[in-house]
Amino acid sequence: MARWCYRHRLVVLLLWVGALFGLGFSASTAGTDYANVFSLPNTDSKRAYDLMEKAFPDSAGDTDTVVWKVDEGTVGDRAVRSRIQPALDEIAGMKGVGGVTSPYAGDQGAAQISRDGRIAYAQITFADQANAVPKELVQDVVDTAQDAERDGLQVELGGQAIQRVQEPPTGLAEMVGIVAAAVVLFLAFGSLFAMLLPIGVAIFGVGTGMFSTQLLSHVTDIPDLAPLLATLIGLGVGIDYALFIVTRHRRGILRGVDPEESAVTALNTSGRAVLFAGGTVCIALAGMLVTNLRFLDGVVIGTSLTVVLSVLAAVTLLPALLGLLGTRVLSRRQRRRLAARGPEPERASGLAARWSAGVQKRPRRIAALAVVAMAVLALPVLSLRLGATDQGNDDAATTTRKAYDLLAEGFGPGFNGPLQVVTDGGDTATLVKGIQDTAGVARVAPLPPAEGVTVIQVVPTTSPQSVETDRLIETLRDEVIPRAGAEAHVGGVTAVSKDFASVTGDRLPLFIATIIGLGFLLLLVAFRSLVVPLTAALMNLIAAAASFGVLVAIFQWGWGLDLLGLGKEGPINAFLPVIMLSLLFGLSMDYQVFLVSRMHEEWVHTKDNARAVRVGLAETSRVINSAALIMVCVFLAFVLSGDSGAAMAGVGLAAAVALDAFVLRTALVPAAMHLLGNANWWLPGWLDKRLPHLAVEPKEDSVEEPGVEGGASAVHGFVRARNGEPVAGAAVKLLSVGGRQLDRVTSLADGSYIVSVPGPGRYLVAISAASYGSRAQHVVVADGPLVYDVELAEGEVDAVN
Repeated sequence: MARWCYRHRLVVLLLWVGALFGLGFSASTAGTDYANVFSLPNTDSKRAYDLMEKAFPDSAGDTDTVVWKVDEGTVGDRAVRSRIQPALDEIAGMKGVGGVTSPYAGDQGAAQISRDGRIAYAQITFADQANAVPKELVQDVVDTAQDAERDGLQVELGGQAIQRVQEPPTGLAEMVGIVAAAVVLFLAFGSLFAMLLPIGVAIFGVGTGMFSTQLLSHVTDIPDLAPLLATLIGLGVGIDYALFIVTRHRRGILRGVDPEESAVTALNTSGRAVLFAGGTVCIALAGMLVTNLRFLDGVVIGTSLTVVLSVLAAVTLLPALLGLLGTRVLSRRQRRRLAARGPEPERASGLAARWSAGVQKRPRRIAALAVVAMAVLALPVLSLRLGATDQGNDDAATTTRKAYDLLAEGFGPGFNGPLQVVTDGGDTATLVKGIQDTAGVARVAPLPPAEGVTVIQVVPTTSPQSVETDRLIETLRDEVIPRAGAEAHVGGVTAVSKDFASVTGDRLPLFIATIIGLGFLLLLVAFRSLVVPLTAALMNLIAAAASFGVLVAIFQWGWGLDLLGLGKEGPINAFLPVIMLSLLFGLSMDYQVFLVSRMHEEWVHTKDNARAVRVGLAETSRVINSAALIMVCVFLAFVLSGDSGAAMAGVGLAAAVALDAFVLRTALVPAAMHLLGNANWWLPGWLDKRLPHLAVEPKEDSVEEPGVEGGASAVHGFVRARNGEPVAGAAVKLLSVGGRQLDRVTSLADGSYIVSVPGPGRYLVAISAASYGSRAQHVVVADGPLVYDVELAEGEVDAVN
């Protein structure tokens, strides 16, 4: 497939361009129909909602608030009223505004003025829900209300529709993430064209995914959070997948391979790993379905579709683009050096090789340090509290946060999150009296009944996010309502948030078991090992615990919130663990697949675990760290999205990816694999026979196995250091091209060695020595003995090419 795409590059490019523009035109014509179907079946708050919907079917439309405060006098003063009332009348006359409830409307409005008379509020009811209200209308409402301000009179606005106009311009977070990724790619490659390749592939993958999700929103329920998360994950994986393939392709060209063959080899090795990595991400995302929360079904559809299209772009569009560029994927300096000196076998040297050698020498110490660091970061997770963020968590400079604080100041902390006790039977008067006598209740206001249903507004004395409010909900449900003998349920936004947190917490173990189990099975089939997938599962749990520890420290404890400009501390969003764990497990598996697939490739050739781990780490650590740095930049850019949920997910995923790549995959995983030795690749024979063969590595070239027609022969020579000194005690192994060991010897004092060969054919000679690097080379033995001298250098690792 890679060869076909390379040779028919213009056709492939035109197909992708046509798909992107065709889907884009269709999506822009059809518009969006995102729907936040937030259903919690079999919960008390859902029963309360169903009763309210039955009794008040016309209570649609978003309700927002205008709040004002005077420094002196009262809000009833003529000077204040003469400025506020005309503004409210003008807002009420705007097209798309259903009505305005003013505190100046007789006795009924008196409840909308604080006891000290200095703070008042008016409610604005729009004709549509918040997401459907035009931003122009919302901005007109904000401007009209705030034009009434003067010295000593503060006017602020709160509500979901108001919050939308505070968000930064759409696409700002994505643009910042792409620019940051471009800088990292240019530093990694030193070539403009090589930098543009991963970004271009990611844009095609994310673009087609976004437009497809937008079209699907007309036939199924997809929440408005889905495209934001799909962009978040799509940009990250799209750039990373292309980065791995382009890196392998550049390495092939530098080694003198024809560009077409190099591209085919890159897709047939790193491309296979990309397919497996994309599969693990989709499996992790699909794990959200076991929670049975309809809100997440659309998220799974949008994010999975974007990941699939990103993988498809990486394995079809990318080889076509590589064909268009040829050797221009290299920097000018690299092309000049290649033309002047010719190809040189690339050897992993420098920091990557030295680190890989250091891990091999001190695996216990490095593993212990990594475990301690991750354990310390995971400690805050013990105080994790799930809930919901509201406008009280917005930045202190926003009008929504100021309105929230003014309402809390004038009417009590619980005013921003009232509870709704909904009853359709029993003694309502006794129930109201019981609620009034309950500790933690500030005010109780029963509304006129409709259709036999009575709604009792309950304002707690504590804020919506406090633990005391959660306890009040439990007290009302478990004690007050049963004692009154009424058929009643506790609803409202605060109760829904509490129920959602409870449901999520109950289903989290099943969800984690599902995604770990499915990921385990995929890695088991890919690497034909029990230990590798077990190690990956354990590392994923460690990464999850540490990243949630960071989240708790920042968003729940408030460490660094001011620095990040993310408002006020509060509980962790209840939906975040499910979404973030899905993305985290998928991305963690990505790095595991890329790291271990290279190790496994070397293991298949040499059957030397120490060498396989060392080569795999030396060759992939740099590209994994570059990929992780790109993802961290993309995720952190979503702090600028204006959406608190996306900002929280961005910070959490950025921390998770950084810890996963820089601590786990480049330190703890290779150290553990050195300690485990050949057990890494153990698989019971009976299981090996029953598992399907879906290897990450391509099949070996069809080279004839060594025969005996020409008689036995030998490979011999000397093992020397760079300075010409003989290397005694070096391990010299002769292996078949399939990795079967045929002979093994140790070099003598003068560095000489000789291994016996069964007959003419192609073989692999692998040589390693303590305190030196290692060498592995395919050799072809003809009728007579072959002379093969080897030079070893400290701190270098070459690999089977």
